Amino acid sequence: MSVEGAESVDRVREEFVQLWGALGTFWGVPPTTARVFGWLMSRSEPADAQEIMAGLELSRGAVSMACRELREWKLISPERVAGARRVVYRPETDLERVLRNVVEIRKRREWDPIRENMRDWIPALEDPSSPGKAASPENAVFLRRLRAIDQVMGRVDSIAEFLLSGGTVTDFGLKALLGAGAVAARLGNLARREAQSFSGRAAPPAEPVPDLDPEEQES
Repeated sequence: MSVEGAESVDRVREEFVQLWGALGTFWGVPPTTARVFGWLMSRSEPADAQEIMAGLELSRGAVSMACRELREWKLISPERVAGARRVVYRPETDLERVLRNVVEIRKRREWDPIRENMRDWIPALEDPSSPGKAASPENAVFLRRLRAIDQVMGRVDSIAEFLLSGGTVTDFGLKALLGAGAVAARLGNLARREAQSFSGRAAPPAEPVPDLDPEEQES
């Protein structure tokens, strides 16, 4: 390959990686983690941690954390190289499966806990002697907002279940699906803040990422 050709490939790869970093933020994946995935996607062969560090100029710790997250999101698969104490990472290249994996994790980490809390928050604001009505006038606005949020998140949950049960992006529409996910995230954050303000209870913590060590070649 000529020098000009190599420079062109490097430029496209860099722009592609930066784009994935931005998309990752939209999907709820940390930017560095998304950049690592994008970089792996741009290669014809899987790469180990050292190669990722060199290719993206990241620290060992940053690569280690990104690979742990990507494994949790099921976006990369570790493969031990035969005859060598080294592990390489192969990205998931089926974008339908990538989207399903992202939806599955976000649903489990964010949407499910919030909907579960809704089942507790909404009845707590209702009048026990008159189900469906607010216990007091000052709670009426808050109750109405929570019900509206729960209704929208219920629709998003149905979309997620449709996709996870085998429905395709083509069936529903990528733009609509991603838009619904973004709305659910914003509404979920709003519901958590309002409920915490109302009750003084802390919002449920995010689900921790399991301690999966991507530097297995050093074990």
